[in-house]
Amino acid sequence: MPQPGLPLSGQVVLVTGGGRGIGMSIAIAIAEAGADVCVLARTAAEIESVAGEIERLGRKAIAIAADVTNRSAVEQAAAKYSNSFSRLDVLVNNAGGATDRSGILESSIEDWVTAVRLNIDGVYLVSRFFTPLMIDSGGGKIINVGSGMGHRAGDSNSSYRVGKAGSWMLTQCMSEELWSKGIEVNELVPGPVATDATKEIMKIGGPPPFAPSERVKSPDEVAPLALWLATQPAGGPTGQSFSLARRPI
Repeated sequence: MPQPGLPLSGQVVLVTGGGRGIGMSIAIAIAEAGADVCVLARTAAEIESVAGEIERLGRKAIAIAADVTNRSAVEQAAAKYSNSFSRLDVLVNNAGGATDRSGILESSIEDWVTAVRLNIDGVYLVSRFFTPLMIDSGGGKIINVGSGMGHRAGDSNSSYRVGKAGSWMLTQCMSEELWSKGIEVNELVPGPVATDATKEIMKIGGPPPFAPSERVKSPDEVAPLALWLATQPAGGPTGQSFSLARRPI
């Protein structure tokens, strides 16, 4: 039964890449707002730890280990989810990233293709297998965590740029396809954030090396925007990009 003062009380939320960084912060903030949560990522120990924190908040939580780029793994994850939860109200497609920041000619072909697949295929596959349950639940929200780098070209990081650009286009396509089902789909652009992947070049509170106007945030600073998107009333914005950056994306 919904609880007063908890905007997501009675709802169930799935967060991919929820074992650390931005995904973990979003998962915990969502639970603090009253939702039960499923955290999905490749590393079982990390998501089980996050699920434990959520349970200590008094919410139901499950951890599902799966590679979001593997069709069979995602399909099996959807089946496991349905064994624990009968509805899905919010899907946060947070899993993403890249390991090769070099230029195209110096890039590892394997790493380049893997990064593009993670940032596009991961959003597609999870949405493909979990959205039917959201439709059956009467609608909901899909939040795809993107990047300003997916909105502009550059002389490096092409795999990440292309992957996030594809995710942004997928966000817009999904919004067109799903609005009639009561589902709003939007992109969340965090701007520069200090995570395990960026800690060598970014320090919280300071500027990143590529933009002096920016301030590097902690993952916890991203969660309020995700919570705002998750709690918008039905018929709210869809197909939009919401950014925490301090410059045009």
